[in-house]
Amino acid sequence: MSSKPLAITSFEQINWNRWTPDQTATLMFVVRDGRILLIRKKRGLGAGKINGPGGRIDPGETPRQCAIRESQEELAITPTSVVFTGELYFQFADGFKLHGYVFQADNFEGTPTETDEAAPLWFNVDDIPYREMWADDQYWLPFMLKGHHFVGRFLFDGDAMLGYELTCRPNDDTIRQRHG
Repeated sequence: MSSKPLAITSFEQINWNRWTPDQTATLMFVVRDGRILLIRKKRGLGAGKINGPGGRIDPGETPRQCAIRESQEELAITPTSVVFTGELYFQFADGFKLHGYVFQADNFEGTPTETDEAAPLWFNVDDIPYREMWADDQYWLPFMLKGHHFVGRFLFDGDAMLGYELTCRPNDDTIRQRHG
């Protein structure tokens, strides 16, 4: 069995200035009382992983509207006090490119309910199960939880992260991390 050669094998091969996504999506994280509401995704990209609710932006929809709609569809809740926290750019070795907008809310209306798309899971913010999440989450999620805005660029080969660059702007200072 032969495998398809990788289109991109290193982070340095990516020209982020000319990069355009194939799809645009959102993530929503409800954080309150020292706990974060996550989901175990049941289908689609990342099925089986733990993440925040989210999905692809529909035509004519803003990223904020999408993040709220996806939370309604996946968990039967409507997040409130929603704020934009960051952007994520994912390049996959097979050529797929995804741009994500990340939002955080401090409350919601409704009761988190399991659907055919996701199962709700609550965790203390100090006990987030990063080993069951996408590899990039461990780098930017702590900054989000501290209220910092961030931009992350990541290269993945399937589930394996090959490299990343993260820029975070807390209080007008810039933190940069890079690997790969």
